[in-house]
Amino acid sequence: MSTVLVTGGSRGIGRAIVEEFGRVGHAVAFTYVQNRESAEAQVASLMENGTRAVAYQADVRDFQRAQEVVKQVQELLGPVEVLVNNAGIRRDRALLNMDPAVWQEVIETNLTGTFNYSRSIIPDLIRRGGVILNIASVSGMMGIAGQTNYSASKAGIIGFTKALSREVARLGVRVNAIVPGAIETDMTISMEESARRKLYAQIPSGRPGCAQQVARLALYLASQDATYITGQVFVIDGGLT
Repeated sequence: MSTVLVTGGSRGIGRAIVEEFGRVGHAVAFTYVQNRESAEAQVASLMENGTRAVAYQADVRDFQRAQEVVKQVQELLGPVEVLVNNAGIRRDRALLNMDPAVWQEVIETNLTGTFNYSRSIIPDLIRRGGVILNIASVSGMMGIAGQTNYSASKAGIIGFTKALSREVARLGVRVNAIVPGAIETDMTISMEESARRKLYAQIPSGRPGCAQQVARLALYLASQDATYITGQVFVIDGGLT
């Protein structure tokens, strides 16, 4: 089994992806920002279940740190064959009231973070083949009021995915995007109750999804069954878009 690196892998969708890959036998590495104790407990739990695992405290906005993490993961767990760019934040407010620093924080975390880890691993993936999966959002497809920064960053990830896939397809590297809709995570739970109810009411399926469903899609796209799939955007949103 290969080694998988997941950015933002300590909570929500990222955590579910780490656990799903670990469940089927992959070695897993993930980054987190703040809660070292929680990340260490997650690693311990994975290792108790027979999964080789390691966590790195890292801000995805830091390119030098991204290079260090990639190097250290490969020295410890072996060649990374799957990168999942999942780390992301929301700082919602109307553009009229948005401070430039808030715009920059979201763009740099969500979009530049995706560049930083992709750029750090792509020379190795080109040499041996591999997969990059980028976690976008329905906000980047349909736009959501109060999320100009978040929508722009996630739309950028979709464009990044399509462009990079064309650069590296003939070199044995596949690049796809997963676009979750309303998935029950800490991020959606933090939304105001009225906003969350309004969002859920727009979903044709009438309910939110769960992180495990996104993780299973990621596992499929990284598998041998998906070797003819690249440059694609997979929406998992209950029909919202």
